[in-house]
Amino acid sequence: MFNRIDFCGIVSTSDSGIRTGRDITTLDYSALETLRRNHPAWRLLNADHAPLIISFLDKTYIQPNERVLSQSALATRLEDFLYLLRQQLGEDLFPRTAGDYLNDWASDERGWLRKFYPQGDDEPHFDLTPATEKAIEWLMELEQKQFVGTESRLLTIFELLTQIVQGSEADPETRIAELQKQRAAIDSRIEQLRLGEVSLMDPTRIRERFYQVEQTARALLADFRQVEQNFRGLDRTVRERIATWDSSRGELLETIFGERDSIADSDQGRSFHAFWDFLMSPARQEELSQLLERTLSLEPVRELHPDKRLSRIHYDWMEAGEATQRTVARLSEQLRKYLDDQVWLENRRIMNLIHNIERQAVELRNQPSPGNMMVLDDTSPTPGLVMDRPLFSPPLKPHISQQTLQEGTDQVDTGVLFEQIYVDKPRLAAHIRRALQTREQIALTTLLETWPLEQGLAELLAYLSLAADDRKAIIDDQQSETIDWSDASGIRRRASLPVVIFCR
Repeated sequence: MFNRIDFCGIVSTSDSGIRTGRDITTLDYSALETLRRNHPAWRLLNADHAPLIISFLDKTYIQPNERVLSQSALATRLEDFLYLLRQQLGEDLFPRTAGDYLNDWASDERGWLRKFYPQGDDEPHFDLTPATEKAIEWLMELEQKQFVGTESRLLTIFELLTQIVQGSEADPETRIAELQKQRAAIDSRIEQLRLGEVSLMDPTRIRERFYQVEQTARALLADFRQVEQNFRGLDRTVRERIATWDSSRGELLETIFGERDSIADSDQGRSFHAFWDFLMSPARQEELSQLLERTLSLEPVRELHPDKRLSRIHYDWMEAGEATQRTVARLSEQLRKYLDDQVWLENRRIMNLIHNIERQAVELRNQPSPGNMMVLDDTSPTPGLVMDRPLFSPPLKPHISQQTLQEGTDQVDTGVLFEQIYVDKPRLAAHIRRALQTREQIALTTLLETWPLEQGLAELLAYLSLAADDRKAIIDDQQSETIDWSDASGIRRRASLPVVIFCR
């Protein structure tokens, strides 16, 4: 199948709204001819300088996992790449400049790069399109593999089928029997371990499963570009519908939000949100980091010389996922701008009507009133209900006693007025920077284990203020965590707050 199932699956739009795409399951002549003419991946494989384009884009974007590069930075890298090729293959092989090549690759006829202007920046930036990444991924699959692992994939099929059957079983007794069967198997393995019978996985199986993990991890990273592209298509479609909409505002919003909800509630949408919630859990991140570290330290895996970036692949997932979330935020901002503009236009129309009425009233002020006119006391009736009248309450006369104020004799310590708590936020920010020198991110709870709270709730609020001001920090309102400390009196205090993660 040509299309991998993604979050939105948006491939085209029509007057009725956004339509979701489906995978191509037949390879007939007309479908292949259409793909050959229109699909950017096919055009890239058929291009005259395909080796130049693919090798440069793979080295620049895929290998270091770069999402977006400015035009100056990308042009500099391409000039260096062309210089090396000209030194080896001849000066006349690639006569055009790096800027010309980039603009050509980003044109509508090619579609291999996406050229855009980020918000607040006058310099164009370039990003890899999903079609280009799909072509590079397909070429990498053409390389001869060291061996084709079948056992691990067969076990994966059995595991997925087991999850489907068990998850869809409605009979409680059947599910209890299956869980008891699993518990018996686990107890049997525990008993074998207690007797000293330890069965280890042989190196061949370890390498086979590691290859499958590596392939799946990179494919998942590649899917994020398609997800982001689908959201951009949704954003572009919404902008076009807003610009050309002639009916009422309510109908437009109902159409847009209905289509947006249908995408979010689809199988792909729910799967993406479940994946993102799983990835944003600090406990899951720590568990995944430990699993990757232990796996990469195994001797059969070290013999394969794996890519060192695989140890932080989950951080690359987070970076790619954040780009998708930013696209969704831009879509919401576009809808908010539309609402603000429509409210402003309606208010302006109402004010123009009021001014016209006032101007006509001034013009008719000195003219004699024509006959057959009816005088209205007010523009609307004023109801006066009996039960609205309050009961009579006699006024109370205040009694003021005449006293002479005397000077007090108590000794009050006025020093407490000057004992205000001052939280040194630069010191707390230095703690965060020092912790991020050895890791990509750190949770607030982990940070407080190294530097406990010294000023209680005030210092905790200062950390939250730093997180709110930091664009790279993550505040997950869907999850909560508990932080304990002792105040100056020795009393244990506890606060529940959202999960806060500081990122480098």
